[in-house]
Amino acid sequence: MAKDDFTSITGLPEELGIDDDLQRARQLLTVRVDSRRYGKPVTLVEGFDRNTDVKSLASDLKRALACGGTVEDGTIELQGNHLRRVPDLLADRGYDVVR
Repeated sequence: MAKDDFTSITGLPEELGIDDDLQRARQLLTVRVDSRRYGKPVTLVEGFDRNTDVKSLASDLKRALACGGTVEDGTIELQGNHLRRVPDLLADRGYDVVR
């Protein structure tokens, strides 16, 4: 194996894919509900690293929750109050969540 075949974080072979799991586990996300126009609830997920594909994760969450939403400045905004389900969905994907 060449020196380039090992990851910079763990020093293990890249083919194991451990760096992605470690990157997600090191992030501490917060989930909260805010009130928007006309008192409509919006669930906000914050605390992502710059390297995280937030748009893809937002798409997965919207599909799982059957709701609309968007990504603004690295924060996922989901239409509705999903405070009970979002932390579990994020934990299933390897993220640590502050409730």
